[in-house]
Amino acid sequence: MAYIPTVEQAEELLKHYNKEPFHIQHAETVSKVLGEFAKEFDPERVDFWRAVGMLHDIDFELYPEQHCAKADEMLHELNLDEELIHAVLSHGYGICYDVEPTLYMEKVLFAVDELTGLIGAAALMRPTGISDMEPKSVIKKFKDKKFAAGCDRDVIRRGAEMLGMELSELIARTIDAMRA
Repeated sequence: MAYIPTVEQAEELLKHYNKEPFHIQHAETVSKVLGEFAKEFDPERVDFWRAVGMLHDIDFELYPEQHCAKADEMLHELNLDEELIHAVLSHGYGICYDVEPTLYMEKVLFAVDELTGLIGAAALMRPTGISDMEPKSVIKKFKDKKFAAGCDRDVIRRGAEMLGMELSELIARTIDAMRA
């Protein structure tokens, strides 16, 4: 029978397949951001949203060229819940996989996956980190294609559109979630 892991079980699974501190920290950040969004949009399922965030890149370190395709195999072999698997796979929509985000949570994951990297990089450049960061400073970095060049701005824009949010609102909400 398929199961939904707790956040702690999801973290153990992530760490079983990922050893790089950067990948683990990214998963923890995305997990916490999803948890903060869930408090507003799906308060009964905060832990589910967090588990999805923790597992979203479970295959990336081992199989970067087959990202999401390998996650599909791995999560099915682990006998995880189909809704969780769909959510994990949907964050690669139009990038590396063809599972479309349909649920609100999936759209949030799609939108914040790249954005947390951009915000995190911007925070590292500031003496006060993220504590007093304003959305306008992230938007300035967003426009500078050389800054955090690995963060795909088109994916962030598409995510904001999926959510029906202005880019500045998505950035503000994500900063608040990362601060929490």
